[in-house]
Amino acid sequence: MTNKIEVSWKGEMLFESVAPEGTVMIDADEAVGGQGKGLRPKAMMLTSLGGCTAMDVASLLKKMRAEVDDFKVEIEANLTDEHPKYYDKVHVIYRFFGSDFKKDKIEKSVNLSVERYCGVFEMFRQFSNISHEIVYMEQ
Repeated sequence: MTNKIEVSWKGEMLFESVAPEGTVMIDADEAVGGQGKGLRPKAMMLTSLGGCTAMDVASLLKKMRAEVDDFKVEIEANLTDEHPKYYDKVHVIYRFFGSDFKKDKIEKSVNLSVERYCGVFEMFRQFSNISHEIVYMEQ
């Protein structure tokens, strides 16, 4: 399967990325001529990682009947100092909100995403030390 996007220059450091599913604006930091009108490319990588694994987990939780009130995926990433700068360490935190958690099913959902389903997680493994943890927030 081939994916295709088109990135078009909109002036200064602003670009528009168009994919069949939608559009995203990309911009640089103001210190290098950006205007704050879009996501930065490296932030989009982390967003892709968070979105990929979150979708897996949401789908798996539903299939396993392990509903939670809410959940969030937070990502902390260390950017190297030398060019080309990349994320050499990435930590993914899954925060689940609710009560009476079905922890075995929640953990199975997360582990299936991390180890089997999330292709973006696998891509990050190719260039970074990536880890994860699960946090339960009783309400």
